[in-house]
Amino acid sequence: MNKILYFALCSAFLLGACKANTSENHDHAEEAHAHDHEHGENVVELSKEKAKAAGVLSDIIKVEPFQNVIKTGGKILAAQGDESVVVATIPGIVSLPHKLVEGLAIQNGQRVASLSSRNIQDGDPAQRARINFEIAKQEYERVLPLVDSKIITQKDFAKIKQEYENARISYEANAKGHTANGQDIKSPLAGYVKSIYVKEGDYVNVGQPLMSITKNKRLYLRAEVSERYYTQLKDITSAHFKSSYYDQVYKLDDLQGEVLSFGKNPSENGYLLPITFAFNNIGDIVPDSFVEVYLLSKNKEDAIALPYSAITEEQGLYFAYKQLCEEEYEKVEIKLGVDNGEKVEILSGIKEGDRIVQKGAQQIKLASATSSIPAHTHEH
Repeated sequence: MNKILYFALCSAFLLGACKANTSENHDHAEEAHAHDHEHGENVVELSKEKAKAAGVLSDIIKVEPFQNVIKTGGKILAAQGDESVVVATIPGIVSLPHKLVEGLAIQNGQRVASLSSRNIQDGDPAQRARINFEIAKQEYERVLPLVDSKIITQKDFAKIKQEYENARISYEANAKGHTANGQDIKSPLAGYVKSIYVKEGDYVNVGQPLMSITKNKRLYLRAEVSERYYTQLKDITSAHFKSSYYDQVYKLDDLQGEVLSFGKNPSENGYLLPITFAFNNIGDIVPDSFVEVYLLSKNKEDAIALPYSAITEEQGLYFAYKQLCEEEYEKVEIKLGVDNGEKVEILSGIKEGDRIVQKGAQQIKLASATSSIPAHTHEH
């Protein structure tokens, strides 16, 4: 009886051990099968931790409207009425405020220059105007009572009155802003100093430009395109542009931009057609600067587009990275279409539903090229 019980216990133990071993072997087989797929030469493995550290972000590709784009060059211009030229009101030697530089903010009526005629041969015109006015005034007041008694003729009186009025106008014009140091020249509007045409110590004549002041509120964007795009100009609705001094893409839609006109005839260059937009300046766009322009026309429906950060280049070919699973990325060749300064149209290589790296593609490329990413291993 004891022997029978002993053999029964041993059989139960061995059976349990075999089941446990079979289960463990089955789990290992499943795990091995899960990772037993061949990695192509274009597949890069990257752990979640390293991907996060490298700033890698991916997203599912969806088709979206994408506007046809004409890429060209252009120039930012100050809008009419938003710019004023400050001129010399008297001849004299220029004296500029110490901190006056191009780009400085100016208030309406603020002094922007002084003109002194103290050491000039003809003397101070304000002083001369004052003396002439006082003499003309005395003569006018002397003859005024003589008109009614006809001691002086109307013709002579009219001449004296004319001389008096001319002297008064000249004196009032010169006396305005006159100080002991000379004639103060003030800004006619609030804005920014765009250009300074003179320097300290220059001699200027009456009417000579001293500087230009711009409000900088409303600006023009003038672009020029080849005449082969003539039929497309009527379809252009907006534009993006990027300056050389600031790495940011400006969108006219965000700046209350509008199309003003487009040329029917080539410009002075002989083969370029102009198109002009107006928009609000947000404060950091410099008039007279040259910019890259992306003219936007009709939408392409069901297009695929990627940001620049998703695209890499090798020997003239372009690639993106498709995320196959949590830690694997496949390098796929893509063909580029037009770009709008922010995204690039993708003509082939990826399709809707693919999960594509949007940021960090360059980091994956560099890590793969330098073999800094360790091979994928499993220890059991």
